[in-house]
Amino acid sequence: MQGKRYDQRVLVLVEVRGGQRDWDEAERAFGERDWPVVTSFARGEGLSGGVLRADPSARMYSVEVRFFGARNRRTGRAAVWQVERLARVKRLELYARHCEPMDRDRESLTTWWAHTTAHRPPRVPAPRPLTPMAKLRRAAAVARARFTERRGYHDTGTVVTGTASEARRLSRMGLPGASAPASATDVRVASRGTAGHIVPHREDDARRRAYRLGARLLGMGFCAVVAREQSGVWTWVWAGAAVLCFLAGARLARGFFVSEARAGGLVVWSLAAASSLVVFLGTDSGGSRDWTPRGMLLVFAVLATAGGIWLLVRQWTWGEWLTWAVPLVFAAVASLVVSSGSVLHAMYADSLDLMPADLDVPAIWQAVSAVKLTILLSSVLFVPALWGIAKHVHVPGVSPVDRFRVPLYVGAQATVVVLCVAGVLDSVGAAVGDFRAAAVRKAGLPSYFGVEPEWTCVEPTVPATKLGTRGGVLRPERPYVSFGEAGGAVSLWDEPTGKSLQMPAEQVRLVPVADGTVRCAFSYESLPKGD
Repeated sequence: MQGKRYDQRVLVLVEVRGGQRDWDEAERAFGERDWPVVTSFARGEGLSGGVLRADPSARMYSVEVRFFGARNRRTGRAAVWQVERLARVKRLELYARHCEPMDRDRESLTTWWAHTTAHRPPRVPAPRPLTPMAKLRRAAAVARARFTERRGYHDTGTVVTGTASEARRLSRMGLPGASAPASATDVRVASRGTAGHIVPHREDDARRRAYRLGARLLGMGFCAVVAREQSGVWTWVWAGAAVLCFLAGARLARGFFVSEARAGGLVVWSLAAASSLVVFLGTDSGGSRDWTPRGMLLVFAVLATAGGIWLLVRQWTWGEWLTWAVPLVFAAVASLVVSSGSVLHAMYADSLDLMPADLDVPAIWQAVSAVKLTILLSSVLFVPALWGIAKHVHVPGVSPVDRFRVPLYVGAQATVVVLCVAGVLDSVGAAVGDFRAAAVRKAGLPSYFGVEPEWTCVEPTVPATKLGTRGGVLRPERPYVSFGEAGGAVSLWDEPTGKSLQMPAEQVRLVPVADGTVRCAFSYESLPKGD
C-alpha cells in the first residue's frame, strides 16, 4: 500500500528469517509501505528473551503496520494478512508473531471562547447591606452582563478546549511570543449543552454510532412499511420488529445527541424516529403510497452500492485514480451512452418482427433509453461494492492472502452480469407483452421510449397490383398498427398474424382511428379510373 493514508495502526512483532540480506530487504520493504520500525533485536533477546528460543538467523522487528479498514475484532488478523502479503510480494520469510491494535481515536473536547470580565458589576462586601432598589439595580446589571457575555460582545478572540476548569486556566495562560496574559478573563462554551465536561465520545466512535443510528432508522422504516403492506398476524410481527429497531436505537442514542443527558438524547431520537416514520409511511394519495418494500430495498441497494464503491476506490492513491481510473470510467460511460442509444429500441423492434430503421425515434428518446439501459446495467457494480465493504470490515474470504478470492470474485461478477442481461431482456419483454396484450384487446397501445404505435386505417392510393408491400398482403378493410413513417416507408403491424408489413409512403394514406374495433370504409373501386 503506497502513500501515507490509512485507517488502522497495529503494532506487530514481525520475525524475519534468512540473515542480514533478508533483514535489510525487510527494512526497505517496511519503509516503502510507510510502516515505522519502532525497535529491532535478535530473536531470543530483548522483549523475546525467555519467550522465544534464540536463533542467530532470525531477527525481531516491532513494526507499526498501517492499512485501510474498520476497527473491529478482526483488525489484528487483518494486520497479519498485511504482513503475509508483504512476505509473498517480496519473497521473504516474514511472520507476524504478536499483533496489538493501537487506539488513537481523538477525543472531542469542548470548545470555549475567552472573554473579559471588566464589564461585570463589582462584588459587594458581605457586611455591607443593600437597599431593595440597589439589589434590583445589581440584579439588572448582572443580567445585562450575562446577556452580553453569551452574545460574545466581550470575547477576546482566544479559543481554548477542555473542561470548564481547564479552559479557564488555559485562557489565563500566556504563550511564548504572545502578549502578556490577562488575569481578568473567563470563558463561555462555544456550543450549548456541553458546558462543564468533556464530551464522552471520540471522533471515530461518534461516527460509527451515527452510522448505526442511521441503519436503525432505515430498518425501523422498512419494517413499518412492510407491516403496512401485510395483514393479520404478520402485521404485528413486522410492527414488533420496527419497535425493536426503535428500542435498539434508543439504547444507542442515550447521551449521544445531548452529551451526558440521557433524557435529551432519547427525546432527540424519538423525534428523529417519528420524522422517519412520517417520511416512509406518508399518506395515501390517489390510492398509491409513496414508499413500498420493493422501493426501500432499491434504496438500500443504491446506498450499499455507493458506499461500497467508495470504500473500494478510497484505497487507491489520487495519482492512480486521476491517471487511469477517471479516463477509463469516462470512456466507458461515454461509449455506452453514445453506442447504446438504440439498443432497447432494436430489441423492441426485433420482438415485433420489425427493423430498427422502421422506428423513427427522436434523438432525445434514444438518449433516455440509453440512460435506462445504463441504470439496468448498473447492477454490475453491486459485486465490487460488496467486495469493498467486505474488505473494509476484514472478511476472511477477501483477505489479500486468500487464494480463492479471485475465482470467488469472478464467479460472483459473472453471475451478476448474467442477471443484469436477463433484467434488460425482461424489461423489453414486458414492454412487448403489454403491447401484444393491448393489440389483442383492440385497445389503446402503450408507448415505448418515443415509439408511439397507433391504430390506423390504411388507404392505398394506387391499385392493388401496383402496391409494393413487403411482408404480407394489405387488407384495407381492417385497421393496422402503425409505427409511423421512416425512410420513405410506412411500417405496419398485423395483429392476427403478428407480422410486420412495409410499403412506400407515397402509395398509401394513413387515417388514425380510436381503436382496433373500427371497420375501415375503403375499397379499391373508390380509386379513380386509370390509377
